[in-house]
Amino acid sequence: MSAPATSNPKNRFLSTEVEWADDAPPPPADLEFIEDHTRNILSTNDSPDIGFTWSVNPYRGCFHGCTYCYARPTHEYLGLGAGTDFERKIVVKPKAGELLREAFEKPSWKGELLVFSGVTDCYQPAEAQWKLTRACLSVCAEYRNPVGIITKGPLIERDLDLLLALHERASVQMSVSIPLWDREHSHAVEPYCATPQRRMETVRRLAAAGLRVGVNVAPLIPGLGDEDIVRVLEAAKDAGAESVGSIFLRLPGAVAQVFEQRLVQLLPLRAEGILHKIRDARGGKLNDPRFGNRQRGEGPHAQAAMMLFKQTAKRLGLRMHMFATDPVKQTFTRPERRGAQMKLF
Repeated sequence: MSAPATSNPKNRFLSTEVEWADDAPPPPADLEFIEDHTRNILSTNDSPDIGFTWSVNPYRGCFHGCTYCYARPTHEYLGLGAGTDFERKIVVKPKAGELLREAFEKPSWKGELLVFSGVTDCYQPAEAQWKLTRACLSVCAEYRNPVGIITKGPLIERDLDLLLALHERASVQMSVSIPLWDREHSHAVEPYCATPQRRMETVRRLAAAGLRVGVNVAPLIPGLGDEDIVRVLEAAKDAGAESVGSIFLRLPGAVAQVFEQRLVQLLPLRAEGILHKIRDARGGKLNDPRFGNRQRGEGPHAQAAMMLFKQTAKRLGLRMHMFATDPVKQTFTRPERRGAQMKLF
């Protein structure tokens, strides 16, 4: 199966754009890193649909290139596109570790759960070069701050030493996203991710080390991922996962265009049926932005898929999880600095 074509939906915030003639295909997009030197590292979330408040995003944009990624429109705020730009123009925060240390030293920080990441994958391939996630986790271990991690990247195995330190000193919860089990389907909609089977091996290795790890069947893609639910959950149980979760597919803004275009290109025989089931679950549209509804679908297809998910999880003894439902130990401690002036109060 060929890789997805270079494409970039029109940025809704820009008044100009470049169009290529029909007989002149756009050039291949090269990987580019853009350094972000803003001083803020903590992101807050007030959405009632998301189970955590604080997150760290060392990167914006993601080389994994998942066609369904809800974070694609965030690149538009940078004057970039939600398509190929999102996958090849990766914004990095080179001082992420230093900025997190500064944030932890502020009296306002109370040691709450910190999730990596709310926007893009903290263990995407760029992490092998930049090591920003590792730098941040090192700070979290030093300050004994509880951590949650959501990833598709086997690169997380590199940081087993820090994960074990966090497990001993504070708490660390990990969720590996595996929405599909069929390798051909996964390559079509997650073109530059590790295979589902390799990701499940990561679950196995983390669990074997004594760490708490779950599997996220997210997003649940009707007409594609729902047929893999049982196989993914059975493999998760066998690998040692203790919990599972699922979020229904949502396609905000330009994401719908990217998803539909590449679905038609790479899975042409299934595209119409998949899009029909998505619309059936979204009131005739490809997306439902309403809080309370956007994370779950409606209608018979969505209900049947979620019923199968819950029944299979129950049969296998897998706990349904979200970060917010797990008790988080209050372990945060600012390390004492030798030679530092003592505080009066």
